[in-house]
Amino acid sequence: MANIIEKIFHLEERELNKYAREADRVIALEPTISALSDDELKAKTPELKKKLADGATLEEIKFEAMAVAREAAWRVLKQKPFKVQIIGALVLNDGDVAEMKTGEGKTLTATMAVYLNALTGKGVHVVTVNEYLAQRDANWMGEIYRWLGLSVGCNLAKESTEEKKAAYLCDITYTTNSELGFDYLRDNMAPGLE
Repeated sequence: MANIIEKIFHLEERELNKYAREADRVIALEPTISALSDDELKAKTPELKKKLADGATLEEIKFEAMAVAREAAWRVLKQKPFKVQIIGALVLNDGDVAEMKTGEGKTLTATMAVYLNALTGKGVHVVTVNEYLAQRDANWMGEIYRWLGLSVGCNLAKESTEEKKAAYLCDITYTTNSELGFDYLRDNMAPGLE
């Protein structure tokens, strides 16, 4: 039994070490990215989108994209994600759960993974547990994304069908888990595709 536990923890330690090395690659870009002017940093969004359109993968641009989002967070909010937050973003980007305690910066952590995935143009949904958080985060973290040239929407229960459509068409949509469920039901009860 002890050997099994050691193998599990060794695997987790190996994964953590991998993410720590990847976070170091994001941090290593700081001198280059921070030397960019505001306009040059903002121009990274269309540049990264073009790389994707030309065949690059998210994996190939992830370190640069996360470094861009990190620097933008500093310029816009005066908050620069720490290494542990970069690790969290890398974990999220891989589709895994990054558990963080209250006050450890989950909201800021997500911005790097959200920005990276929003570059695809397919839309990213950030799902929270209540409308207060969805609206707060869309306004607060939305400053970073809007500064970088992406659109941000917030899907709340009180909104009309047209407002919901507009929110869902944004590059990044903040909403709640329950509203996603209700919107799915509403879509399937609609009498027509429009």
